[in-house]
Amino acid sequence: MATRTIGRRPIPGRSRLVLFGLALAVAWLGLGYRLYQIQVVKAEDYAERGLEQRLISRKLAASRGAIFDRNGELLAVTVDSESIYAVPSQLTDPVLVAQQLAPMLGEDYETLAERLETTEPFVYIRRQVEPKLADAVRNLQLPGLFLQKEPKRVYPSESVAANVVGMVDIDGNGLEGLEKFYDEQLRGVPGEARYEMNRHGDPIPQGRNDIRPAVPGVDLFTTIDSRIQFAALEACRDQLKVTDAERCSVVVLDVESGEVLAMVTYPDFDPMTRKGAKGTEFDNYPVRAVYEPGSTQKLVTLAAALEEHVVEPKTVISGVADRLELRNGACKSDSDEVHGCYRDFKSHRTVDLTVQDIFTQSSNVGTIMISQLLEEGTLGEYMDRFGQGRKTGIDFGGEAPGAINLGSDCLTCAASAAIGYSVSVSLTQMAAAYASVGNDGEWLQPHLVAEVVDTSGQRHTVVPKVRTVVSADTAWLLRQLLGNVVEDGTGQRAAVEGYTVGGKTGTANKVKPGGGYSDVTVASFVGMAPLGHPQVVVAVAVDAPSFQFRTGASAAAPVFAAVMEHALHQMGVPPDLGAGDG
Repeated sequence: MATRTIGRRPIPGRSRLVLFGLALAVAWLGLGYRLYQIQVVKAEDYAERGLEQRLISRKLAASRGAIFDRNGELLAVTVDSESIYAVPSQLTDPVLVAQQLAPMLGEDYETLAERLETTEPFVYIRRQVEPKLADAVRNLQLPGLFLQKEPKRVYPSESVAANVVGMVDIDGNGLEGLEKFYDEQLRGVPGEARYEMNRHGDPIPQGRNDIRPAVPGVDLFTTIDSRIQFAALEACRDQLKVTDAERCSVVVLDVESGEVLAMVTYPDFDPMTRKGAKGTEFDNYPVRAVYEPGSTQKLVTLAAALEEHVVEPKTVISGVADRLELRNGACKSDSDEVHGCYRDFKSHRTVDLTVQDIFTQSSNVGTIMISQLLEEGTLGEYMDRFGQGRKTGIDFGGEAPGAINLGSDCLTCAASAAIGYSVSVSLTQMAAAYASVGNDGEWLQPHLVAEVVDTSGQRHTVVPKVRTVVSADTAWLLRQLLGNVVEDGTGQRAAVEGYTVGGKTGTANKVKPGGGYSDVTVASFVGMAPLGHPQVVVAVAVDAPSFQFRTGASAAAPVFAAVMEHALHQMGVPPDLGAGDG
């Protein structure tokens, strides 16, 4: 009987086990490959990505440099303060938080609640608060409510030098004044802190911690003398009460250095509240505003005539009338549309006057007659020499260049410019022009910062530009003429006891909005002392005084006298007049 081979039937359970084993092996191989990719091939990449997720980067604010006056008194400095902020996602009850905070902040709680009910991760509630308020908020211990330290700019001198120092915004960026002009140097270079944090927001011990320190900003030592600045501000404030004027501005210059000892505009400005005394915005009129200088411009006209040797102080100008007509019918017309009639301030008969008398009495007609002795274009050349029609280059933003209108097609412009019309100047330009006469004919660039002190303590002195405008001999003659104005002429109210003073009054009618001149004036006075060796120039402009105070003699000269006296005493300048000399 033949043998039958019986085949073995596969065991279902064993097949499944084999397949599962194969699948598991493939999975392990895949997992191993993936782990190899992560831990070997791309290990550095994943480690870097993980680190970036844990790393927190925060800017480290640089300490903003301080601003000092010339004597080391603080004008602007940065102090520590605290700001209140909230993390809305951590607030358990925004409305309840608002109800507790609102009375402390003086705000409406519903408005505050709306700010807190947001999806934003971070909300400032109030920045740079007073310590008392910060402590009160801290004591509430409300979840989601925090305080953080941040720098705050403060101005110890308040409004005294505000128009010069300027201000910053809440983030410490310069907005106006020296804060703006020197912003890049003052602010320094921010640093950075990078450190690892866990998912709860806590720093990881022994984790990465990289710090790039901030570089502090430089310190500025200005040319301003706070005591002279305050005296000028007080003099302006007092005179506005007397004259009911709109504005008073003062510039005080050191004759031998070009340093601005004081620069005042009143109504003044509070840099902390960013509000003016009468709700006005920030401005610095001595640098940014221009006006027609009136008779103070006659110094430039006389400088040209003396330097060109067409006259001397004792030269007689024949037939000086009280009016001069350059265009037929101009003096008979009541309309400002007909230009060409020039009058002296007071009526007088036609007389012969010396150049000295013309300047002392401030004769418009006589000054024009002197200017007509100059060659064409010469007056404009000297106006340019003295810095008119162009910026002085003072270290302050927004400086006005002024303007000179001496077009060849204008019949009356040269005559007008000779007596301070047809030209616009800033008070700083006029102060610098007069200072050049006090400095033996050398014009010095006015400047507000004397030294910049870097983080190493090294001091960098500011060196102003210098140019010659007239000879020393001409400057000496001009000083004698200015002295006569104060001693015997229109500037007698500018006298300072114990000192020889020279200066010039100016009264210029303001242009009406629709054209033509109004009865409203800018009254000014610019002068120097002591005349033998001038140390200080003071320039004053009083804008729109009441009619009875419309002249430079009545509105500006008293301010000049008060400021000059204080400046001379503050600088320790000895009197040069003995008893009975003045």
